[in-house]
Amino acid sequence: MSSASSSSPPLQHRHAPRIPSPRALGPLPHGSPRGASDDRAAAPDRRIRPVRAPDHPDGAARPDLPERVAATYGAEDLSTVTAFTGGFINFGYWAWLPELAGRPLTEEDRLRSEQDLYRLVLDTVDRPRDRTALEVGCGRGLGCALALREFDFGAVIGLDAHPDQIARALEANAGLLSADPRRLEFVLGPAQRMPLADACTDVVYSVEAAQHFRDLAGFAREAVRVLRPGGQFALATFLARVPEAVRVLPELLPPYANGLDVTHLVDDVAAALDGAGLVDVAVTPIGDGVWEPYDRYMAERPELRDKWPRQYLTAYQTGLLDYYLITAAAPAG
Repeated sequence: MSSASSSSPPLQHRHAPRIPSPRALGPLPHGSPRGASDDRAAAPDRRIRPVRAPDHPDGAARPDLPERVAATYGAEDLSTVTAFTGGFINFGYWAWLPELAGRPLTEEDRLRSEQDLYRLVLDTVDRPRDRTALEVGCGRGLGCALALREFDFGAVIGLDAHPDQIARALEANAGLLSADPRRLEFVLGPAQRMPLADACTDVVYSVEAAQHFRDLAGFAREAVRVLRPGGQFALATFLARVPEAVRVLPELLPPYANGLDVTHLVDDVAAALDGAGLVDVAVTPIGDGVWEPYDRYMAERPELRDKWPRQYLTAYQTGLLDYYLITAAAPAG
C-alpha cells in the first residue's frame, strides 16, 4: 500500500482479512431478520424528514455534477447497459462462483452478484428494527429496497446527486413507497453537501459510488455529521492501490480518462475517513470475488467480450487497483 500523502507517515488503518462470501449467500428469510426485535409497534419512531434539494423539472443535472457523470446517469442511463443487467449498476460479488462450474453464467447469476455485493456491505452493520440507514449514491434505489426487505431497517434514505436517478428510484420503488412511506425516502443532493439533519441516521453505506466523488474528504465529514454517536459506516468500491495508477489507469480504462471516475488511492480514502473523525477504519480487499468472475460473465457474451470493462481484470492482475470493503464507526459520544 502507498502512504496517505507524500509528507506524512502511512495511516495505520487496520487491514481486515479477505472475506470469502456474504452471509448465507442469499436473502434473509422474510419475517426473521437477524438481530431484529420482535415488536415493531413498540419501537420508537426515529424517522427524520430531511431538507429537500431544489427540484429540477427539466431533468438537468445539478450544476456541480461533472459532465460525464451527468450524461452517464442521465440520458445514457447506465442501468440499461447489458453489462449491468438488473439495474443495480455494480460489478457484483461472486464468491459463490465455484458452485457454477461447468455451465455458462446467466443474467440471473449476474443479478445475484449485484445483490450479494449489497448483502456483503449490509452484513457489516447491526440492524435493530428502529435503526435508520442512509445509502449515499443510491441510483435507482434497488439497494435501498433490498435493505428494507432483507435487513429490516426501521427506515432507509436514498441520496443521489442526479435528479434523473432520483426520478427512477421513485418510479422503481413506487409500490414500496405507497405501502409504507415512513420507511423509505429518496433525496436529491451531493455526497459532500448532504441536505440532511445532523445525527439523523444510524448507518451510512455506499455501494460502488465513491469512485465518482470528487471531494472524498467532504463526503467523510458529512458522514460523520449525519451519523448518530456510535453509528456505523460501510463503503464498497474499486480504488487504486499504488500512486502509479494515477497515470496508468486513464490509459487503460476510459472512465478514468473521460472524467466519469476519479483515481482515488485506497490509503487516501482511509486517511480521509480517519481525518474526518471516524474510528476503527478497516480496509478489506475483496477483488478476488469481483474481477475474475465479472470478466468471465463478460467473456461468455459475444456482445460484451470485446468491450473495455474487461480491462478492469488487467488493472487488478497488474496491481493497479482492487475492490475494497471499508468499514468504520462514528465516535461513541
